[in-house]
Amino acid sequence: MKLTFLGTGTSQGVPVIGMNTPVAHSKDKKDKRLRTSALLSWGGVNVNIDCSPDFRQQMLRHKVQHLEAILFTHEHADHTAGLDDIRPFVHKQGDMPIYGLPRVIEQLRIRFAYIFATENRYAGAPSVKVFEVEDTTPFVLFGKEVIPIAVQHGTLPILGYRIGNMAYITDAKIIEKEQLSKLYKVDTLVLNALRKAPHPTHLNIEEALELIKEIRPRQTFLTHISQTMGFHSLVQKELPPYVFLAYDNLVVTIKD
Repeated sequence: MKLTFLGTGTSQGVPVIGMNTPVAHSKDKKDKRLRTSALLSWGGVNVNIDCSPDFRQQMLRHKVQHLEAILFTHEHADHTAGLDDIRPFVHKQGDMPIYGLPRVIEQLRIRFAYIFATENRYAGAPSVKVFEVEDTTPFVLFGKEVIPIAVQHGTLPILGYRIGNMAYITDAKIIEKEQLSKLYKVDTLVLNALRKAPHPTHLNIEEALELIKEIRPRQTFLTHISQTMGFHSLVQKELPPYVFLAYDNLVVTIKD
């Protein structure tokens, strides 16, 4: 399985509009971050995790010709706002399968009512096939078992996903022991780490490193990074040798 980091930035991306931080002036491409999402590829299928406001740009950048499904972690705009841009895939392939918590699906129905409409549909609107996910129930997606991981984004329950030897968790603040057990013996972990300072709804880098010590993956990639984290090249030097700051366009091969 191949994991492509389409975006690794926080909700406003990096740099942030109108901000004049040192990172905003960086010449390092690794300090330019679109909104967080990822592409998983195996056996001739492509599956997105989340559908960011930068979805169109991300698909064009990576020359993605087909997309078989989207897994949603939660309903916040930086993870869902690109949904209208699935239209070219829908026109080529038919309804787009989407997976998410019932609450998340309901929010998408409200925000994108025209996509879910059954009467008087706009002819050019995209269409979806809905699969509701429960955090206690694994499911099979194109031959691979997907294990939902329940985490807390502040007080909001959201999902991460374990697929084979890879687990992807973003926007977490708390992961309970029962859910951590689903992550043991994972080879590759993707975990959010917003910045160095504490945050009420996201892990900071210190909290992320503590979780990594408990989970003990072979390698971890940190994502959902804000401009206040600092320069990529400098922060990377401060991390353990098995922990890496993810960056946009990074491609990782996941061992079976």
